[in-house]
Amino acid sequence: MEHNLEQTILLLTRTPAALNALLRDLPEIWTLRNEGEGSWSAFDIVGHLIFGERTDWMSRARMILQFQESKSFEPFDRLGQVREGQGKSLEQLLDEFAGLRAENLRELRALNLQPTSLALRGRHPALGVVTLSQLLATWAIHDLTHLHQISRVLAHQYRDAVGPWSQYLGVLHCDGHSAP
Repeated sequence: MEHNLEQTILLLTRTPAALNALLRDLPEIWTLRNEGEGSWSAFDIVGHLIFGERTDWMSRARMILQFQESKSFEPFDRLGQVREGQGKSLEQLLDEFAGLRAENLRELRALNLQPTSLALRGRHPALGVVTLSQLLATWAIHDLTHLHQISRVLAHQYRDAVGPWSQYLGVLHCDGHSAP
């Protein structure tokens, strides 16, 4: 499937509601636990998504539009969520994420990007040359990666409680994206 900006926006629009439906009002025993040392909790993951909304997706899109390959993106701080979550509840983070995402999508739509703009190339500090289209597709898949991660982190809390059914529960055996 080729990248389609409208389809990407449809997916990006749904992430805040999906997170809200899954996490809001869950006890901290679910949302603050992780999969072990060096892994993230659901709380950490929402903070990470907020940090990305502030510093990554739209800033990099604007950089590509303005500088193309002449200026490299700033490296992403994969632990920036620590600052985002300090002194906040998960409910506050969910609300903040929803607001930032809505604002970023308004800005993205206002750019009225055409195929020629989506083909513009920027420079990632580790990956090298990337296109605006690739960046926007990655934004959507990044959301899905972290929705998957949250499901896995939550399931991990009952890994022993399910007993022998564990063998049938793929989410308990996934070695996907886990930590920084």
